[in-house]
Amino acid sequence: MVKFYTSSSLFKYSWDQVACAFWQRYPNPFSKHVLTEDVVKREIRQDGLHTTRLLTKTNPVPKWGERFVPGPRWVCIVEESIVDPEKKTIVTYSRNIGMQKLMSIEEKCVYKVNPDNGKQTLCERSAWITSSVFGLGLAIQKFGVERFKKNINKTCKGYEHVLERLFSVEAPNAVQDHTLSSKEKIKGTARKAAEVAAAKARPILSNPRPLS
Repeated sequence: MVKFYTSSSLFKYSWDQVACAFWQRYPNPFSKHVLTEDVVKREIRQDGLHTTRLLTKTNPVPKWGERFVPGPRWVCIVEESIVDPEKKTIVTYSRNIGMQKLMSIEEKCVYKVNPDNGKQTLCERSAWITSSVFGLGLAIQKFGVERFKKNINKTCKGYEHVLERLFSVEAPNAVQDHTLSSKEKIKGTARKAAEVAAAKARPILSNPRPLS
């Protein structure tokens, strides 16, 4: 059985601003659970900038779950994304590649221009939560959904913090940089990341799962 959860978040910033801030989400005061982030693959295709990143996050478990999680309390997350400056969409797909037997969380987010207000950005989020622990699967899935809801709140607050830092009146340089075209920013980011991506590529991600 799979627990399915959906939600939406609204950012009072344009899509271009949200896209520029996307690569600068970490660190922020609300993401102390995010330990590392590495780009392992990046390339420009016809539909935009494709990126695969590896993140490590702390993963505290409740007392009743400690016997199922020996060792360190952190987990690796794979995040795949497509930034399409023509359609003005950012599609992300993320999943944990550790502790999957205990609980697996797959998330898809779509950032797009708010159809009701073109100066704002809407994020539509879907999540699938599963557990294969015999006898406790449903309880673990319920726990996963509740934690996921709390994490969404932190994620949105962190994103808002970064957006405010970059595009508030007190940050004129960031606002000026925003006047560059989306394509120019994407190409610049891809060029700078190419060398780093090659050095940090990991065998386990040599065949990343495509976005759906």
